[in-house]
Amino acid sequence: MTTTSTAAPNRGGIRVGVQKFGTFLSGMVMPNIAAFIAWGFITALFIPDGWLGSNSPVESWRWADSAILGGGTIGDVDYPGLVGPIITYLLPILIAFTGGRMVHGHRGGVVGAVAAMGVISGAAGTVMFLGAMIAGPLTALVLKWVEKPWQGRIKPGFEMLVDNFSAGFVAFFMALASFFWLAPIMQWLTDILGGAVGWLVETGLLPLASIIVEPAKVLFLNNAINHGVFTPLGTEQVQDVGRSLLFLVEANPGPGAGLLLAITVFGVGVARATAPGAFIIQFLGGIHEVYFPYVLAKPMLILGLMAGGATGVATNMIFQSGLVAPAAPGSIFAVLIQTAPGSHLGVICSVVFSAAVTFAICAPILLASRKRDIAAEAATGDPLAAAIAKTEANKGKSSSTLSNLAATATATGAAATAVATAPIQNIVFACDAGMGSSAMGASVLRNKLKKAGIEDVTVTNAAIANLDGTADLVITQQQLTDRAKGKSPNSIHVSVDNFMNAPQYEEVVEMVREQKESGE
Repeated sequence: MTTTSTAAPNRGGIRVGVQKFGTFLSGMVMPNIAAFIAWGFITALFIPDGWLGSNSPVESWRWADSAILGGGTIGDVDYPGLVGPIITYLLPILIAFTGGRMVHGHRGGVVGAVAAMGVISGAAGTVMFLGAMIAGPLTALVLKWVEKPWQGRIKPGFEMLVDNFSAGFVAFFMALASFFWLAPIMQWLTDILGGAVGWLVETGLLPLASIIVEPAKVLFLNNAINHGVFTPLGTEQVQDVGRSLLFLVEANPGPGAGLLLAITVFGVGVARATAPGAFIIQFLGGIHEVYFPYVLAKPMLILGLMAGGATGVATNMIFQSGLVAPAAPGSIFAVLIQTAPGSHLGVICSVVFSAAVTFAICAPILLASRKRDIAAEAATGDPLAAAIAKTEANKGKSSSTLSNLAATATATGAAATAVATAPIQNIVFACDAGMGSSAMGASVLRNKLKKAGIEDVTVTNAAIANLDGTADLVITQQQLTDRAKGKSPNSIHVSVDNFMNAPQYEEVVEMVREQKESGE
């Protein structure tokens, strides 16, 4: 197998760097989302103002039981409950362990978790989350550096002794460093971040965050903002007041739903035909990536998303509503389940109003260009190709076709022309988090291969960060192809505009079939 690439201006360096950073943060948080959700349930039920808390009107639940679970004093005994210890210790340690494991395996996770205790004990508040995101992977990296000089040089029988003591010493010193040095630094940083968010809330300017967040989502840059800022700050707010609207700044499904409804009514061609299905996947399934290609095809639609997102944030501010934990994925079901007691009206209104505003702004944009879009479709016979061309012009990057896969497939940032000289047995769909959109794309291609009578080709999905170079063919969305090439340089790389409806899939199936028939 050989892979050749055509030269293209490297203007996406900063974007790719932010994507990598966001992916790393996401890789620490996303595997532990279930723990956040469980903590959200416990918080919603057992804090004093929760559904079953001591101030709850539900008389069938004894106050003593809620105090024990939510934390409180009964007689002379202080019960820590579940809410405080989970957010103070369990969640940060899980994040630190996951980050350390990403850097240096299980042992890296262990030393990272120990170092995180230094941050947890050295300061309070949001520090424990942001500090864990730093202490975990940093400690694992230090262990990796420390052990490098004697790797492969230890006499047989002494490996366990050396490994355990080296890890123990690194964990010891990094825990001290985290306690005395990292914790104060993170306290200072989080005070600034928390003060900035507080100032935006007090001045009513927090809705302006959507001007940054919505374009960042479309360009796959949202993870650094969401998991690096909103999740830890939102979790801190829940501990203080029982809810946070920060969890809905990025995860609100309303703007994407409004966009897809507008395209369903006023769009043309393939976009209009696929928008209803994308709406179900986005709004009910919570996979927001499905609407990104529609925005990239017509960038003006981002105005509707920004206005809708700002409307949702403003609505939650007016109603003082919010969630008790991150809504992951951003499905309407996940949002409603994580809604704080007494916040359902505000949260539902934020979703409905944001969708309505996005629809109202996107509709005239689509109507104004409707004739041009129909003419372009009639002229080219391929509306997807026209959309990709517009995306390429908007991003200012050159690209070339994947000659053996699809005439309409182009790569943003660094295009590729791939020629398969070995049998394709392992196909991997890769996206930012390794779930959601890539899983759906893998299912679509798997069904196409099955219908073609091809049974011995494996089709899986994974996060780009987890690509190990063993895939024969890697399929990614255009904005992520550069990063996928860096992780798996010897694979064939296919860029698609939409995981759910990509014409390149037919070319992949045909290429695999030809290989099978020729006996390659």
